[in-house]
Amino acid sequence: MRRRTLAAVAVAVLVVLLGFGAWAFQPWRVWTQHTVDEALPSAPVTSSAPPAEPGTSPAPPPEPVELATGAFVAQEHETSGVARVVRLPDGSRLLRIEGLSTSDGPDLHVWLTDQTAGGEWSKYDDGRYLALGPLKGNRGSQNYPVPPDADLAGLTSVVIWCDRFNVAFGSAPLTSG
Repeated sequence: MRRRTLAAVAVAVLVVLLGFGAWAFQPWRVWTQHTVDEALPSAPVTSSAPPAEPGTSPAPPPEPVELATGAFVAQEHETSGVARVVRLPDGSRLLRIEGLSTSDGPDLHVWLTDQTAGGEWSKYDDGRYLALGPLKGNRGSQNYPVPPDADLAGLTSVVIWCDRFNVAFGSAPLTSG
């Protein structure tokens, strides 16, 4: 009888540990991919623009202006792609990630941070950072609006951050353009 009780307790403990491990590590994400391909927003077409002079072409709509850019470097996981901070014609700013390729993982987020890109992969939550939201996909191109009141001074890199395990999957140093 005692042997059966110990076996039942061991099985119960094993089931609980496996359940916790599945929740925490989400091992199936090793085989999953989620591609997001968002276009860079363009200037809205307005009907209030003055008509072009006869014999001339209308002025092209204003284009987004690149404020900073940088290529991703791998940290805890192999990561590649380019990060760009752009100002849109309406004055709003966004972080655009293009050609992203990284591992899928639990609880991934996109941050602008004051930490330098590369090096120690656990340092990014030690300083100042601006959380822009959950990572939309681990492949492709995606946009993350920057709040209008956000002060970007001193934020020198972009990081794909795993909040569950406090590690950087990859980071990109930002250089003013």
